Amino acid sequence: MAQRYDEDAKRFDKFLERVSEAVGHVDRREPLRAYVTGLFLPGERKSVEPMAAKIDPCRLRARHQSMHHFVSTAPWNDAAVIKTARDYSLEQFERHGGVHAWVIDDTGMPKKGVHSVGVARQYCGVLGKKENCQVTVSVSLANEALSVPAAYRLYLPDAWANNAKRRKVAGVPKEVKFKTKWQIAVEQVEQLLNDGVIPAPIVADAGYGDTTEFRDSLSALHLPYAVGIKPETSVWPPGQQPLPAAPRKKSGRPATRLRRTSDHRPVAVRKLALSLPKKAWKRVRWREGTRGVMSSRFAAIRVRPAHADDRGRTEPRDIEWLLIEWPSDEEEPTRYWLSTFPEKTALAELVRIPNRRLSQPQAEVGA
Repeated sequence: MAQRYDEDAKRFDKFLERVSEAVGHVDRREPLRAYVTGLFLPGERKSVEPMAAKIDPCRLRARHQSMHHFVSTAPWNDAAVIKTARDYSLEQFERHGGVHAWVIDDTGMPKKGVHSVGVARQYCGVLGKKENCQVTVSVSLANEALSVPAAYRLYLPDAWANNAKRRKVAGVPKEVKFKTKWQIAVEQVEQLLNDGVIPAPIVADAGYGDTTEFRDSLSALHLPYAVGIKPETSVWPPGQQPLPAAPRKKSGRPATRLRRTSDHRPVAVRKLALSLPKKAWKRVRWREGTRGVMSSRFAAIRVRPAHADDRGRTEPRDIEWLLIEWPSDEEEPTRYWLSTFPEKTALAELVRIPNRRLSQPQAEVGA
């Protein structure tokens, strides 16, 4: 046990040495060490004062002041710190099979007060409901063994972004403007690509994947994805697509927009799933570490996303995979994904990648 503790302490020191270089001036390095150490200590409260009390109870006031100054005032570059931590993690990935997916997600941090930057009543994932919290958007690198945030940014709600008084009091930089979570995520992905991080398939839940602009942005970056969508999302069933433009009239410009009619329209993925024959559903098993083996029923079919394709588009959207989960003990399907994986991708692989948000499955398919 003592040997394991010593090895962990050495790795922690090595990590802090590299991160310390990113914060610049030597005076910031000790507060950095204290702050990061405090994050690892037990206890629910991770604000500066309770952490300082645990780290240096005999010099509480001085320790609190130095840590608070480092967090709130000292001019260090958070992007440089995150990049340093990311590069350190990438070295570990190389020893564990490489990066298999980039996982986009947001994290809610419950807050009691209202003065911390970005705090608002919004959906908090850790609580499963709307609550007073801050929300961050992150891109994590993942494989079967590791998952490490590589990009991390605070989401600034509109109530903060467009409130000059709150921004001034909290010290929000002028260049920080309101952006939706999916826009933040796309910017983070672009930055990772610009930094030379080896790309991998993008995985995200329906909070991101149901936004067509988000999916289009990933495709424009030539990144395959497997993202959640809502049951109401509309698609064209296999073999169907919007009607071509109306025939040219004798006068005027020729029509170019795709069309729908009252009896030729896309369907919601829920309705499509419920119409599939029994043979379309296969049981897929996957391993989830400490939770043992999990399994569920899945179906995968080729569809065309249909969002607003009759409002100015001249070409149908590309065909993608629609992956559906329908557990045998549920009355209807529970989860849906769109994926731009190749047409010949096996069902086990289609299931394996998006489930990286929840687990690291070793997929096995059965009837």
